[in-house]
Amino acid sequence: MGLFGFGKKKTTVSNVEHGIMPVLPAEIYEAATLELQDVIAPSALKVESKTISLGDKIARTFFVISYPRFLTDNWFSPIINLDKIFDVSIFIHPIETSKILRDFQKKVAEVQSQIQARDAKGLVRDPMLDTAFNDLEQLRDNLQTAQEKMFDVGLYITIYADNDTELFKAENEIKSILEAKLVYLKPALFQQEEAFKSVAPLGTDLLSVNQKLNSAPLSSLFPFVSFDLTSDKGILYGVNRHNSSLVIFDRFSLENYNSVIIATSGSGKSFATKLEILRTLMFDTEVIVIDPEREYEYLAEAVGGRYFNISLSSEHHINPFDLPIPREDETATDVLRSNTIALVGLFRIMLGGLTPEEDAIVDRAITETYAVKDITADSDFTNIEPPLLSDFEMVLAGMSGSESILQRLSKYTKGSWATFINQPSNIDINRKMVVFSIRDMEDDLKPIAMYIVTHYIWNAVRKVLKKRLLVVDEAWVMMKSEDTASFLYSIAKRGRKYYLGLATITQNVDDFMKNQYGVAIVTNSSLQLLLKQSPSTIDVVQKTFNLTDEEKYLLLESGVGEGIFFAGLKHVAIKVIASYTEEQIVTSDPSQLLAIKKAKADLETAGK
Repeated sequence: MGLFGFGKKKTTVSNVEHGIMPVLPAEIYEAATLELQDVIAPSALKVESKTISLGDKIARTFFVISYPRFLTDNWFSPIINLDKIFDVSIFIHPIETSKILRDFQKKVAEVQSQIQARDAKGLVRDPMLDTAFNDLEQLRDNLQTAQEKMFDVGLYITIYADNDTELFKAENEIKSILEAKLVYLKPALFQQEEAFKSVAPLGTDLLSVNQKLNSAPLSSLFPFVSFDLTSDKGILYGVNRHNSSLVIFDRFSLENYNSVIIATSGSGKSFATKLEILRTLMFDTEVIVIDPEREYEYLAEAVGGRYFNISLSSEHHINPFDLPIPREDETATDVLRSNTIALVGLFRIMLGGLTPEEDAIVDRAITETYAVKDITADSDFTNIEPPLLSDFEMVLAGMSGSESILQRLSKYTKGSWATFINQPSNIDINRKMVVFSIRDMEDDLKPIAMYIVTHYIWNAVRKVLKKRLLVVDEAWVMMKSEDTASFLYSIAKRGRKYYLGLATITQNVDDFMKNQYGVAIVTNSSLQLLLKQSPSTIDVVQKTFNLTDEEKYLLLESGVGEGIFFAGLKHVAIKVIASYTEEQIVTSDPSQLLAIKKAKADLETAGK
């Protein structure tokens, strides 16, 4: 079996390799025809003892002559991901087990006789002979029980360069990588033509320089382990730190459109998110952001979006009793039931939990509150006036067993918090980018505010089908309550149906990953970005994402904007980069923000 042409570029074998001489330009002109071989063949070919000249390129082919006693997984990956022009061929010739066992019997007897001869002379035991004997015995047992098979394996590498100096550098780089792993190469001296044909996609092993490998080490040679993570469409997430290739991906091409970013404070997670938002907006995608630290205001202003500040003193209000207009595949009953369930969850958060009896009372009171406004399963939701929290309180007052609920509810209807929730909705999110800031909201109310805002967004998403991205920054706040965490998870699970991608961002890994819904959100996210991690949380991250020790230390030592990017089953080491203009828009660095403000002030002063 041969695997051919695996490299950064493929150089096509010329027609000379097939025994056909190149057609001269005059002959082509006279024949008035141009065959494919005339197009792909080099202008000239020169075979030397250690190189082949193919037109303007120089090629040299090597073969592996020795392997170490053990081969680790992915030992060939550094070569596959090398940023050089080269081709690789791997020839695997199965060997009949009965034949190899006969050879093994002779080899075992030979080694055993050497050991016995040394013992008879009273010499010190030779560790190399003992190790060889044990290895041979173990391999023979595995072959006899059909746990292993033996193969003759030929590994050939052809490297290309523009001149001798480049070829020498590429050769030394590849040799140093492999020799560090105790794998040794030799150039095909006076056999470059046969070696080149062996590497070409012809399926012929003309070089026939093979080493015997059993199944386990052979599997470590699997070549398709490239770190490249580049799609033909999508946005630029960053640069591959291994080979400087571009990490381009489209979240809407995956099985779900969700992503999660986990990183410590100051590691660049908000920068990476804002950069993704800016680039996503160019592809006709609407973006909605829940902003806990007022970091997205300037970005919203720069792209012509809307910015809503949700606080006790804000002029922007959201009525949690609002009802979306049912979609074609929904009924009014479905919408009313879904909204009632969401409201019960909201009241659990607002009232610090509900007993089973209180839960039933609240559920019944919500239904009756809608009924007071003539809103039932048969209603048309197009021009209705939804009830307010004070209407719910009035209905609740007429129900027995609601005294404790009313007492806890009063601060939201009559107290200092009444301005936040007991008002009709007066916001419009009909823009390409909308940001809801909850920075100025009291800490006790932030989970409630995030729940109400997220529920409002969910209703808007269900109303009209569009490609949207919902960004929830500092999502660990929503993990504090089971109801808010459950609601966020339901969006992650159901968002694909409504063309919605959910991007959750958190720096508090413990709060997020110790919650069952937090773990479920991570597993339901096709895209995952891990930036710099703290030593106190790295073990949790390593266990959750099945990281190797090398990847663990990479995250501990990463700089700002550096980490590991996961897309489906693939992942690469990434560095998030931005152009100068993008950086001016998305930066969160206080010093850069001050410099931008100063530059604006200077321009305004100069204008006056």
